[in-house]
Amino acid sequence: MAALSVRLTGTKYGCGGGGCGACTVMISTYEPASKKIRHYSANACLLPICSLYGTAVTTVEGVGTTTTRVHPVQERLAKCHGSQCGFCTPGMVMSIYTLLRNHPEPTLEQIAAALAGNLCRCTGYRPILDACKTFCEESVCCQSKANGKCCLDQEDDLFDKGEKVCTRLFSTDEFQPLDPTQELIFPPELMRMAESQPKRTLVFRGERMTWISPVSLDELLDLKATHPKAPLVVGNTSVGPEMKFRGVLHPIVIAPLRVPVLNLVKCTDDGLTLGAACRLTLVKDILTNAISEFPEEKTKILRAVLQQLRTLGGEQIRNVASLGGNIVSRKSTSDLNPILAAGNCMLNLVSRGRKRQIPLSDIFADGASNSTIMPEEILVSIYIPHSRKGEYVSAFRQAPRRENALPITNAGMRVLFEEGTDMIKDLSIFYGGSVSTTICAKQTCQALIGRYWNEQMLSEACRLILKEIALPGLAWGGKADYKKTLIVSFFYRFFLEVLQSLKTMDPCHYPGIPMEYGSVLQDFQTKMPQSIQIYQDIEPGQPPEDPVGRPIMHQSGIKHATGEALYIDDLPSVDGELFLAVVTSSRAHAKIVSIDTSEALKGPGVFDIITAHDVPATNEFYYSNDPEIVICVGQIVCAVAADSDVHAKQAAAKVKIEYEVLEPVILTIEEAIKHNSFFEPKRKLEQGNVDQAFETVDKILEGQIHIGGQEHFYMETQSVLAVPKGEDKEMDVYVSTQHPAIIQEMVAASLGVPANRIMCHVKRVGGAFGGKLLKAGLLASVAAVAANKTSRAVRLVLSRGDDMLITGGRHPFIGKYKVGFMNDGRIIAVDAKFYINGGCTPDESVLVAEVSLLKMDNAYRIPNLRCWGYACKTNLPSNTAFRGFGFPQSALVTETWITGIAEKTGLSPEKVREINMYRENEQTHFKQELDPQNLIRCWNECMEKSAYYSRKTAIKEFNKQNYWKKKGIAIVPMKFPFGLGTRYLSQASALVHIYTDGSVLLTHGGIEMGQGIHTKMIQVASRELNIPMSCIHFCETSTTTIPNACASVGSAGTDVNGMAVKDACQTLLKRLQPIINKNPKGTWNDWIKEAFKQSVSLSATGYFRGYNESMDWEKGEGQPFTYFLYGAACSEVEINCLTGDHKNLRTDIVMDVGCSINPAVDIGQIEGAFVQGIGLYTMEELKYSPEGVLYTRGPDQYKIPAICDIPEQFSVSLLSSSQNPYAIYASKGIGEAGLFLGCSVFFALRDAVTSVRNERELKKTFTLNSPLTPEQIRAACADDFTEMVIGSICSPQEGSAE
Repeated sequence: MAALSVRLTGTKYGCGGGGCGACTVMISTYEPASKKIRHYSANACLLPICSLYGTAVTTVEGVGTTTTRVHPVQERLAKCHGSQCGFCTPGMVMSIYTLLRNHPEPTLEQIAAALAGNLCRCTGYRPILDACKTFCEESVCCQSKANGKCCLDQEDDLFDKGEKVCTRLFSTDEFQPLDPTQELIFPPELMRMAESQPKRTLVFRGERMTWISPVSLDELLDLKATHPKAPLVVGNTSVGPEMKFRGVLHPIVIAPLRVPVLNLVKCTDDGLTLGAACRLTLVKDILTNAISEFPEEKTKILRAVLQQLRTLGGEQIRNVASLGGNIVSRKSTSDLNPILAAGNCMLNLVSRGRKRQIPLSDIFADGASNSTIMPEEILVSIYIPHSRKGEYVSAFRQAPRRENALPITNAGMRVLFEEGTDMIKDLSIFYGGSVSTTICAKQTCQALIGRYWNEQMLSEACRLILKEIALPGLAWGGKADYKKTLIVSFFYRFFLEVLQSLKTMDPCHYPGIPMEYGSVLQDFQTKMPQSIQIYQDIEPGQPPEDPVGRPIMHQSGIKHATGEALYIDDLPSVDGELFLAVVTSSRAHAKIVSIDTSEALKGPGVFDIITAHDVPATNEFYYSNDPEIVICVGQIVCAVAADSDVHAKQAAAKVKIEYEVLEPVILTIEEAIKHNSFFEPKRKLEQGNVDQAFETVDKILEGQIHIGGQEHFYMETQSVLAVPKGEDKEMDVYVSTQHPAIIQEMVAASLGVPANRIMCHVKRVGGAFGGKLLKAGLLASVAAVAANKTSRAVRLVLSRGDDMLITGGRHPFIGKYKVGFMNDGRIIAVDAKFYINGGCTPDESVLVAEVSLLKMDNAYRIPNLRCWGYACKTNLPSNTAFRGFGFPQSALVTETWITGIAEKTGLSPEKVREINMYRENEQTHFKQELDPQNLIRCWNECMEKSAYYSRKTAIKEFNKQNYWKKKGIAIVPMKFPFGLGTRYLSQASALVHIYTDGSVLLTHGGIEMGQGIHTKMIQVASRELNIPMSCIHFCETSTTTIPNACASVGSAGTDVNGMAVKDACQTLLKRLQPIINKNPKGTWNDWIKEAFKQSVSLSATGYFRGYNESMDWEKGEGQPFTYFLYGAACSEVEINCLTGDHKNLRTDIVMDVGCSINPAVDIGQIEGAFVQGIGLYTMEELKYSPEGVLYTRGPDQYKIPAICDIPEQFSVSLLSSSQNPYAIYASKGIGEAGLFLGCSVFFALRDAVTSVRNERELKKTFTLNSPLTPEQIRAACADDFTEMVIGSICSPQEGSAE
């Protein structure tokens, strides 16, 4: 759906594949027969406009705008601080709005379901859910009525008496009520059209394809006979991504949705018949109804199908995807096919003059090459039988994320017993996710008929299944061992379920299963998280008009929620504008022999092709001395300029490049070490005498840990619009970046013009996290070179797949350590080596290595220390800055050996942490003074607030009583040094104008990327000038107003720009003082008018020289940091030992942020960073092919945390009465610190795994790498099933199919 032509830019492009929800819109249809209007949410990026004939589409602009009326959904989302960068907000608004149109008082479950298909990278979801809860009928209370009291009455237990604390970040009294009668009506002309117009076939012809939508079955059959290759498209959730991402072209598409018989629903005594075009949401409702109407023994298949439907895709996908499409596409990732096949469902097929019914399982009989359904046949409906007495049915799945994720493996199983016995009469077992389509364990099922349901049958079954389902060594998508383990684990779980059911039926004959096995029969469910935020109230003496310290809403919050906030891609098109598509290298290390652009230039709308020869001056893209050499997959080789985004991409696909492969291709850290491939300099820090210390210790621990990289996944991909001005070589560059000055410098250098001709503008950035610095500069230069060559405006917006391929992310990391300690847990000596994978260019890699060394001590005193940092040079896209900047990796290594010491000494991890924590004023390992008083306060307060010890005891008890499920808990302290290492990197300037009507225009060098910097700057100016925030406006960050601004990085934006704004405001006030003294009772406006009359300048610049920071690497000492932030987090998790799945139960965070300028923004930053940390340490896994091609190129393959991943109880408190003399208003820079605390979840998981291993008497020492995915958890919980899998791999003579 194209928004630009109608200038509705609220709907955002986030991924193009229905995976992130940023483009959610509401579709409304009218059904003349029932006179009902149906509203549903859908992903605009997958919706073919042809499929919307006769429907009404509501985008975020239709819900409410600031010029008409802001809708309660938009208002509450903004006022509850549910938007940070704001890019995902319109999609969130549409998902919630659609839910409210259907259910004005939704339940908590409905909200969680409605938002499962929406991703947010900034907030960590808590404030978004808070906003939703205000619409619920149930009270919005925390529901943690442990002592029968609500959290708001419990304050006595949580807080010290003397302090005045707040737990409310917004007040519900100012919300306008939701009034369903005020909503937009369904357009009457569409109603009339639906009722009066006879249905006719619709044909739409495009440039490359034709869309045909018939209205009768006969016509559909004729079309299918004429065009046997044409796909039938209902929701476009399968064909769409194929056409988009795999370049599949279908010249003819048939849309059967309007054929009545395909939408049929028939309910009889022996089963359900569902039309093939029924949407999955409808199927879900039908099943739910049927289950409530029929007796339980008839609905077992229906229940199993319904269970799989709940987690299939997000709501937006289920609303459009059809049941028939899911079956016929025969994707191995279908969660429905295994259970439908196992449940003996039948397919009703029709072709001209022929009807037949076949078992659904037939279409999977001989793997992917199956041709049971003829090209001219159509699947009309699916028959799902009722289950019988003595029949048991179950479905299982395990995915990288519980919701909105394709499965790693799934299964459907059914057993029928001879009447009144447990002798198997019929058995069917189907698996999906493992190979190219759904597979049946046919031989196993036949072999087991006539056996009794007991342990012997179980071990025989597992052996047979593993033999029959031979996954090729590199199973589809890797993970072969894990998939095999799941295959047998699922069968075991089915075995337990059936035993339990037999017992319920006849307790005398069947003993059931042991008590401690019971809990594994329950899957983890997503519960609506309950949360509490605690911060210190402002001083009683603070004047009411002074906004500092109050939870003020983000300045753009309402505009985010109405879609009026503009990002680069929303800027109106410039006359004659061209779109750019990049062509990237497909080899990791090669010489380009030739580039053939002849085919591409013939494409429709193609204007020109830009290559290295078109760069007028410095080519920022030569990574090596030879321009013909590419050094990573994803390096930009050339770019196509065309009249539309689509034409440019089509032409780019036709550019042919010939390569001559070069050696070596270095992809991993291990290969870099082998080839001695590093970026200089290598860094070392040393204190004390390490070698000598090792001779005095009681024990030594050695080990290493791998930490995977992380993709920034900012919701707004890299975007730039370059507009040549036509004279003096001037150019306006609008770009999504954290560092306009570097963009200006790079563009000027590549065009060979002075920097004063390049005006770089940034209004806001849709998320950045460190990923929009140098990379944005390279892309802006590409666009500028194209604009310079064509003399036209050029727009370059990367697709999600290209963005992930080209830009690199957080550095993968290997930490090797040797630690010497005493039996009482005291650390005496550490010798460590850190290797980071820098990728193909230096970028910031050496700096990241330095920071990881400087921050590696985390919160601990290490008397004798030697550590090295190496940045490896490899043939991967260059890795770059990412929130935390080396600290999340090196501190995880430290916490890993702390835990190792605990295991070796038999002490608890928290005791080892306490023994070694910084205690009094002392020096760090690089000789900087440190006062750890607040570190200890955070730790103690976190211990107390989380009730750590009593919960630890409860967890021990739980683990004793549950064999297949275990809980774990961990508490982790943090010291996060703040600083950029050198003074000039933290200088800042501001410019403040006062106009004669008294309004103030403020600008500074900071970039708004979701962290609320402009809001805080307006708060600062408001306090300094003593005028309300409403009088102050911030327009944009631009190189024309603030020259040479430093990047907004390292949590420092507010610190340094705040100082500059304060300086400018104080200059102005000094000038106004004589006038104010003369007329103290006058108003602000009086004083300003008088000042103008007296020719007093009403404009001032402010400047801050930066913090006095420096580091001497030769001596290994210095003052690289200005102050320290402290914090602690305690997390509790539960794992499922059979699948490796886990659930985050509770997290308590205590953070020292000094005196918060805006507690709502600061708490939002802590929570958002923490959830990003959960992603880094437990979920987000980048995968490359052996040739260095990135596999994980979008939300389908790369899973960032969703609502189902945040802790069920989530509490954040800001440490009270903390002062920071170094920063503005005693605040602290908070943006990055919280990310590391996500590792409390990692160590809680480790604690759970440890209790499993202790119970099973497995060896004490074991390594867990990051991210700690279900696969690793499952492998660490070794049992008979993992042994079987390893055994089946070792003895190939058994399953010769290997």
